[in-house]
Amino acid sequence: MKKYLAEMIGTMVLVFIGCGSAIFNGGCGTPAQVLMVAVAFGVSVVAMAYTIGGISGCHINPAITFGVWLSGRMSGKDAIGYVCGQLVGAFIGSALLALILSTGVEVTGTTTGANYCATGAIPALVAETIFTAIFVLVVLGATSKTNGATNNFAGLAIGLTLVITHIALIPITGTSVNPARSLAPAIFEGGDALAQVWVYIVAPLLGAAIAAGLWKAIEPSTK
Repeated sequence: MKKYLAEMIGTMVLVFIGCGSAIFNGGCGTPAQVLMVAVAFGVSVVAMAYTIGGISGCHINPAITFGVWLSGRMSGKDAIGYVCGQLVGAFIGSALLALILSTGVEVTGTTTGANYCATGAIPALVAETIFTAIFVLVVLGATSKTNGATNNFAGLAIGLTLVITHIALIPITGTSVNPARSLAPAIFEGGDALAQVWVYIVAPLLGAAIAAGLWKAIEPSTK
């Protein structure tokens, strides 16, 4: 249960800080805003990796959990527990943001941090799949025991990869690569965000499956 609770806390922090950076700082309309939100998401992952990494491995993303499970590194029971914790954490993070907004705080950006398909569902599906595959592949590689001492810097590598993923992907999809991060804000937002949320669930899981297959193909059997 400690692992699942850790995943809940980590995902809550990711959604609260990452989406909050977009909500309270004017959205992602300029390159500076894109960079700001990208760094917020990436550094949140780094912080949580070094906080709960020793407890749960700090997935805080159902796509990562799916990829880890497909790679044979965890049981189906644990995978389900992780995803449940992540979804609960995402809803708590979104609820905290909604609570702050309900106090009358004025914002100039998005009001929930929800994702939207800026260029249509198919381009968004393709982009989210590719970038999630890259992101999950980095996670699987950086946390592999075959990496030896560099394994100690896995949290930094994963966080920085999330930064560059956001920089490239925000203009296309708003960047998800994380079903929990998208589902909870979409439910609070409703409308188009909820209608399009299937893209941000299907694409990350498909990308994770691709990453798991790629990692199995290249993973060394011994150091």
